[in-house]
Amino acid sequence: MNEAKKPPAPPRPATTVLLLRPSVAADMASPLEVFMVVRHQEMGAFSGALVFPGGKLEEADGDPRLRVRCGGADKIGDSELKFRVAGVREAFEECGVLLARERGQRALVAAADLVGIERRWRAKLAKDEASIVDLVEAEDLELATDLMVPYAHWITPTFAPRRFDTWFFAAEAPEDQIALHDGEESVESVWIAPRQAIDEAAAGRRTLVHATFKNLELLAETTTVTEALSAASQRKVVTVQPWIETRDGKRYLHIPPDAGYRNLFREMPPPT
Repeated sequence: MNEAKKPPAPPRPATTVLLLRPSVAADMASPLEVFMVVRHQEMGAFSGALVFPGGKLEEADGDPRLRVRCGGADKIGDSELKFRVAGVREAFEECGVLLARERGQRALVAAADLVGIERRWRAKLAKDEASIVDLVEAEDLELATDLMVPYAHWITPTFAPRRFDTWFFAAEAPEDQIALHDGEESVESVWIAPRQAIDEAAAGRRTLVHATFKNLELLAETTTVTEALSAASQRKVVTVQPWIETRDGKRYLHIPPDAGYRNLFREMPPPT
């Protein structure tokens, strides 16, 4: 008697953020860098991988009280706004970058002012002792959700045991804020050119999950922060949920041809 096939695990909503900056390298071999972290080896998802900061949505990310404290919210629907809020929160928790401004101001929070905010709130948010609502109301902030550009939307394949419904957003990192891994969920961080990250993975020095790899490829097609954000704002975001196709006895991971990526196939190792 055959056992009933288990249904796919439901994907959990998540957000990841591509924080971009102009290269600070003297030779300017690549004018564009993206901030990435290495996940702790004991983390359940993507352990040891080089990834963009991000994580699962929390209930408070969709709190209706946040709408009046989100930049550009009048042009963003509720379903998308909570993903953007989660991105702001995760970037702050994971690397100490806060995409927010004092209410009524255009400039983002300066590094000098961020020191106290970080001391009061970063650990509490990470430990679920406070919510993003608590932070913005206590500090009278507006989240800079208007500066986050939708970049991609990936859903983990149905055959994976852990699945995520992840929105990727790109944003220019505040010039005077310092990004640094938290030492708990992530154990290393780096500002890196997209092509360099790809090359290091090819050489075996880095581990990249498929979605990260493909979005690095897409990012590598642009050369400046302005160009990357402009290209993303003009590109239609197509949901990518990879699937497996078998050709000539080989298995390939396939993504939709209209999603804007090159090299739609990736050979998969034989099933064990």
